[in-house]
Amino acid sequence: MTMQSQRMTPMQQYIYNHPRPSVTVDVVLFTYTKSELRTLLIQRGGPPYTDQWALPGGFVHMEEGLEEAAARELLEETGVGDVYLEQLYTFGDPQRDPRGRVITVVYFALLSADQAERLAVTGGDDAQAAAWWNVYDLPHLAFDHQPILEYALQRLRWKLEWTALGFLLLPAQFTLSELQAVYETILKEALDKRNFRRKILAADILEETGSYREGDHRPAKLYRFTAKAIELEQARRRFP
Repeated sequence: MTMQSQRMTPMQQYIYNHPRPSVTVDVVLFTYTKSELRTLLIQRGGPPYTDQWALPGGFVHMEEGLEEAAARELLEETGVGDVYLEQLYTFGDPQRDPRGRVITVVYFALLSADQAERLAVTGGDDAQAAAWWNVYDLPHLAFDHQPILEYALQRLRWKLEWTALGFLLLPAQFTLSELQAVYETILKEALDKRNFRRKILAADILEETGSYREGDHRPAKLYRFTAKAIELEQARRRFP
């Protein structure tokens, strides 16, 4: 063993002359409010894609984990913190970033309208602005963030049907019409009222609250997701 190798740290001994791609994290946040499914975007303050809108995110520091980096970037660029993030997918097309070979790990979260309204969203760090956008009326997005969002939306649709995942988007109590409106917005299709109610009630994930919502017509029953159904979704602790 040479004197030089003796002076190397354990990590340095395993550094090879091999290309090293950079790693970034990006964050997809969804919320349902005012009859719209929305996602949080930032307006880039510097190149590449200056002034264009994008998902919150950035490069992973050498000393931090991926989830830690995602939470940090989200807070720095939008002011949003204290959000439980789940890993969604890794995107690694060699041409996805004009700065070089960059692999991104995408994280995901669903927020209720109440949560979203409590968040003070503001652009920070290298983002000049941050705002919620209707997922069906987006601006042109930087990098490959459009297909990333489309993938996240498709995954959400696959899991949403007849599960308790809606508890993350709805208030504590809701009518079946309000629940159906959420599903129709996310699935982007009209659902037969009778079939929807039959299937959702047969899934055994809802319970009546005993309360009613007054309206122009007869009072509508209020429902909530059962504690068991919510616990099951939370226990999975993975992207829906």
